[in-house]
Amino acid sequence: MATAAEPNVEDEGWDQPINRAPSRKRWRWSREVTDFEEIEQIGEGTYGQVWMGRDKRSGEIVALKKVRMDQEKEGFPVTAIRELKMLRSLRHENIVNLKEIVTGQNQNRNKVQRNKHEIYMVFEYVDHDLTGLMDTPTIHFTEAQVKTYAKQLLSGLWYCHEREVLHRDIKGSNLLIDNKGNLKIADFGLARTFNDHLKRYTNRVITLWYRSPELLLGAEEYGPEVDIWSVGCLLVELLTKKPLFPGKDELEQLDLIFSVLGSPTESIWPGWQQLSLAHTVKTEAYVPRLRQKLKSLSQTALDLIEWLLKLDPKRRPTALEALDHEWFWSKPYPTPREELPKYRSTHEFQAKQRRKENR
Repeated sequence: MATAAEPNVEDEGWDQPINRAPSRKRWRWSREVTDFEEIEQIGEGTYGQVWMGRDKRSGEIVALKKVRMDQEKEGFPVTAIRELKMLRSLRHENIVNLKEIVTGQNQNRNKVQRNKHEIYMVFEYVDHDLTGLMDTPTIHFTEAQVKTYAKQLLSGLWYCHEREVLHRDIKGSNLLIDNKGNLKIADFGLARTFNDHLKRYTNRVITLWYRSPELLLGAEEYGPEVDIWSVGCLLVELLTKKPLFPGKDELEQLDLIFSVLGSPTESIWPGWQQLSLAHTVKTEAYVPRLRQKLKSLSQTALDLIEWLLKLDPKRRPTALEALDHEWFWSKPYPTPREELPKYRSTHEFQAKQRRKENR
């Protein structure tokens, strides 16, 4: 599986105000994690652990995301601050809802860690993530079902981009699905604001398999088009159950991209040779073979995928333009949310655990 991008806490400007954001929500900090009953672990990463829990007061099922504090020497981690800031300002049906923040004190290494310095973000509980579903052998999405999920993803991204927020880590495990057919974008730890006055960002973002070629070539000036590329990669994965560019490192990732989409030229991608890592590109001339590789897909699906995966980021569509593509308005039409299948709760972490048990 692709490794996640490393958060760069040196990014400047992450704390700039988000334009046109709705009123911010105030949270109480008086509650502790002991007010919740932990049920089972559903996620784990560089940020810490995510547990499914139950609010002892209301009985509501929630997700508890522990903020990793053990390596922090100067207080609250900047990536957690960034995620909190973003989620305070974003309110949309396709973005996961952060309900409150609680603290932990008691140490318990077998369940949720409760050191006195630990902080937990309490989210609405969502039944699945897309990676967990895609990794389940018995689950196969129809094209109509994929359209429904893709529309919601693009709708949530359009909302973010309109408010000058880049997600910068769109992938299956960060897209949550409930049993009512709703998709919600999660994990804003790498997210950042963008505007005309802040143009230089780290390119060490986005999990490798979903990282755009300009980032792989060292671009530090970019915008929503990096999220759009990730959508294109994910759309192929949803339709085929196989990652399109499963590279092991940056050089292999670039080679995989060019071997499918064709080698970059000045006519296809003006200015690409000015990127700092352009010299690493192999001299071998590839011809485009995306349609040959994905010949089982419909023509309208291929048209949209080709648009989302333009080598030149300036030629990729906005999320709103992609939503208006013919693919969404042609047969088979998107499945109504209420008609989408209901699955047993599964997340990427749980799918990995099941694979280990079956070995």
